[in-house]
Amino acid sequence: MNLETDAASIPETSEREEDVATKREISTTCAIVGAGPAGLMLGLMLARAGIDVTVVEKHGDFLRDFRGDTIHPSTLQVMHELGLADELLLLPHTEARKLHAEVGGKNITIADFSWLPTKNRFIAFMPQWEFLDFLAREAKRYPNFRLLMQSEVTDLIIQGDRVMGLRARTADGPLTLNTSLIIGADGRSSTTRRLAGLEVESFGSPSEVLWMKLSHAASDPEQTMGHAGPRQGFVMIDRGDYWQCGYIVRKGTYADIKAGGIEAFREMVAAVSPLPRERLQEIRSFDDVHLLSVRIDRLKQWWCPGLLCIGDAAHAMSPIGGVGVNLAIQDAVAAANILTKPLKEGRLSNAHLAAVELRRTFPTKATQKLQLMMRSDRRKREANEKTRTGPPGFVLGIARWPILAHLSGRLIGLGFRPEHVRNRTRR
Repeated sequence: MNLETDAASIPETSEREEDVATKREISTTCAIVGAGPAGLMLGLMLARAGIDVTVVEKHGDFLRDFRGDTIHPSTLQVMHELGLADELLLLPHTEARKLHAEVGGKNITIADFSWLPTKNRFIAFMPQWEFLDFLAREAKRYPNFRLLMQSEVTDLIIQGDRVMGLRARTADGPLTLNTSLIIGADGRSSTTRRLAGLEVESFGSPSEVLWMKLSHAASDPEQTMGHAGPRQGFVMIDRGDYWQCGYIVRKGTYADIKAGGIEAFREMVAAVSPLPRERLQEIRSFDDVHLLSVRIDRLKQWWCPGLLCIGDAAHAMSPIGGVGVNLAIQDAVAAANILTKPLKEGRLSNAHLAAVELRRTFPTKATQKLQLMMRSDRRKREANEKTRTGPPGFVLGIARWPILAHLSGRLIGLGFRPEHVRNRTRR
């Protein structure tokens, strides 16, 4: 295959995709379950390398509210190495070169990305559906890429101890997909890992986030993402014409909050929000509030013969710092780097799948350990009546030693082990 084929010569929907409507059994080299950031990034990278790849997505589009909309410097660097960053950043977005928090009535920098060894030293905030649409469009440039929307996996095809394919329910009826490898990239409630019987190790669900939208005014604080308020329990993300706001509560308390009524909830938010109190009248009812449960877990083993899980399907993260999406993309890059050659040469083995897990285990465990330490610090503060309304210990530390903002900027922006694209074949 010519990887430099002019995109104009490739139709928006290839003949291979159209065939799915009539052929109820198809074969592909790699089947990816889940068209999220990890699934589409891996699909794009494999397609660029000439591998026949099919991505299966149960939804009909990418439009879901309150998905992880942060594109970190590590992800922007991957896009740069793929030759796609400049084009991506033409899409509407906002940029955060620093992250801030309110401590003692003062606004301090808790993460500074200015020293990062990357081309783009900022977090880009972009609706995730825009990012996913972009990845899908780029992947469709290659005739060996197939994206099947409205296709929900119902079963795995197993022969002996090896996964050989999957069955899916599609808009056109049942579909059988035969493949050399299945990648489970279908999120923290992964159907793929459940069907494969992979064992999950959970570290608890300490809190929940109540997401809501509030309008943006010219007089509002100038911050693209940060924690505001004395309890550090309110997150604001600048979406341009509105704020995406998250109010953090202990797990299991949302029912009591709802029972207290919407006016009492507005008062709770007003106590930690820097926005004018009257702005909270925009929260008309609890229909305007969306609940996100926070949990931290990971698979004891990410693979079985013929199947590998990556991203949230392999390890669910706390939304602290928005690192989950970017860790998932780093998994995808590592998987592409390790699996491309054996897939092309038809010699994929269990050792290759284990190599992906080994490569990504350290950054996963290190990130989760850091998040668990932060949770432990919060529990200690909640147990101490005198300090329970104070900011987390790491925020106090950065306030005392501002140089630590560069360290936290590196951990948030790049993570513990950033991945780089090995095969930089031109578009």
